[in-house]
Amino acid sequence: FTDTGTMISSKVIMKMIEECIKDENINKPLSDNEISKYFTAKGVSVARRTITKYREKINIPNSTQRKRNTDD
Repeated sequence: FTDTGTMISSKVIMKMIEECIKDENINKPLSDNEISKYFTAKGVSVARRTITKYREKINIPNSTQRKRNTDD
């Protein structure tokens, strides 16, 4: 839901998650909780567990798996 109470479709949320992750720092990827807080700051209320569910649904690994190993 947005600040105005408007419902947002799951497809829109998934697209927003993809955009958020696409622009993240590869050495410090965003956790699901940080993504949830980012959405809240944008006026969109999405629970962390919902972020996790949608992220897994679109086959995006968690932040630990996305982190680039800088020791290479």
